[in-house]
Amino acid sequence: MIKGHGGNIYELARRLGCAASDIIDMSSNVNPLGPPPGLADFLRENINTVTALPEVEAESVIQAFAEKYELDPDLVLAGNGTTQFIYNIPYALGTRKACILGPTYSDYADACIMHRVEHFCSMTHQQLEFQPDLSQLERDIKTADTVFICNPNNPTGVLIPANDLSAFCKSHPETTFIIDESYLPFVIRGEEQSMSHCGLSNVIVLNSMSKIFRVPGLRIGFLIASDKKMIEKFRRYMLPWSVNSLAQAAVIYLMEQKAETDAFIEKTRNFLEIERNRFSEAFKHASGIKLFPSAASFMLAGLLKDQTSDEICRALAEDKILIRNCSNFKGLSERFVRISLKTADVNHLMAEKMKDMLN
Repeated sequence: MIKGHGGNIYELARRLGCAASDIIDMSSNVNPLGPPPGLADFLRENINTVTALPEVEAESVIQAFAEKYELDPDLVLAGNGTTQFIYNIPYALGTRKACILGPTYSDYADACIMHRVEHFCSMTHQQLEFQPDLSQLERDIKTADTVFICNPNNPTGVLIPANDLSAFCKSHPETTFIIDESYLPFVIRGEEQSMSHCGLSNVIVLNSMSKIFRVPGLRIGFLIASDKKMIEKFRRYMLPWSVNSLAQAAVIYLMEQKAETDAFIEKTRNFLEIERNRFSEAFKHASGIKLFPSAASFMLAGLLKDQTSDEICRALAEDKILIRNCSNFKGLSERFVRISLKTADVNHLMAEKMKDMLN
């Protein structure tokens, strides 16, 4: 497992001798406006659900999720976050060789390593602002039977349009594509870019509630397929009671509050659109940094002068601000950091501090 995931506020708090709540965490890609109104109160009121076993296969959760997103419940599985599915993928599919579109989230490679599956990366490049070259990817996947694509991608924030992605997957029917849509809810009109309804039997979609609803500790994720045979491949390796009682209650609550949930997601998208533009504008005349275009809740930054990501991250940490050092992303270097957007005041503070360091 990679050392250096985002969100390690506890380690920094111990080092600084402060409370974890004192840390401004701009390293973890969770909703700056979340959790949704009413959810925390609902969880407190339903804490006694943990005194009994949850539904063994989370049937009610799957039904509620499928109804909300107009999916066939027989083509959906619920798990302990998308992480559970990612680590099952090489085993369940019998993957012989995997291609990972990078630079990206490390768990795809870690899952392959765990199951001793050969894997390699097809890299996007800084010169193209990390936009994927699908013609290059087509050449790269010729020897692979499984392809991992995070869309929009972490840490670059790049979104491949659904029309392009669907056409690409359709043209390679013998290859299984894993489309991780964990950050898609942050995208303006994101539902139009989802592959959940693509109808392709060689596509598996991963959906996370951790990020958009800011409940990463509850561990809620879904796997969606267009083929029952694909679902059965994964069902064989599902552990009983994978989704805990409180998480099941939370999903049903959120799915039943349809109008409120939709309004919260829309509010989040509009807020992030404004903040991405403001944050980019703040660095418009800064010569030491390049912010890459992003469709998600975070932005990748390239450092153009002598400072390294270690130096920038350490300096900010002394001010109790945590950002993501991207030096351990394969395909990046000590010249990259990722900044997860928070409230407007925090984003402004962060921009001013970074500009001072880089000038």
